[in-house]
Amino acid sequence: MLKLYGGARSRASIVHWYLEEIEVPYEFIILDMQSGEHLKPDFLEINPMGKVPAIFDGEFKLWESGAILLYIADKYGKMPDSLEKKAEIFQWVLFTNATLGPGIFVEASREKETPRLLTPLNKIFENQTYLMGEEFNVADIAVGSILAYIPMMLKLDLSSYPSVLEYIKRISERPAFQKTIGNRS
Repeated sequence: MLKLYGGARSRASIVHWYLEEIEVPYEFIILDMQSGEHLKPDFLEINPMGKVPAIFDGEFKLWESGAILLYIADKYGKMPDSLEKKAEIFQWVLFTNATLGPGIFVEASREKETPRLLTPLNKIFENQTYLMGEEFNVADIAVGSILAYIPMMLKLDLSSYPSVLEYIKRISERPAFQKTIGNRS
């Protein structure tokens, strides 16, 4: 059975949400980060960086939330067949971790980056329900989790982005989101 390692308030909740969303059996192992469980030799065998999330799936070890999401999507048949559609999903997951998250959550860049990032996302959600159309997929887990964290953690005024707010509301109402991330607010 797949084992997901995380901390009480960590990005492991993103992977947790996806596992619940696609109903994959897993064991969620919460490490006590305060006491340094993530720095003990057993966990460092799984992730030598000592960070969460990480997974152990059979004999396979993987860390970094985006890589884990893509692995799970591919393993459980949730990736499209088309190389172009797969690449589009990769694009959104990489965008989340490399651009969206740092742009919004790094205070030094937030004021400049928030409108630059949320304006095009708002336009996308004006025309479609989810990132890639009308079907929810792993790209929405990646981007949606970061967007949903904004009102939970930053309390930024998002009223200039009504379609982003609607998207956040729509994904936040999903049962798997409520079970995993929603109970953190």
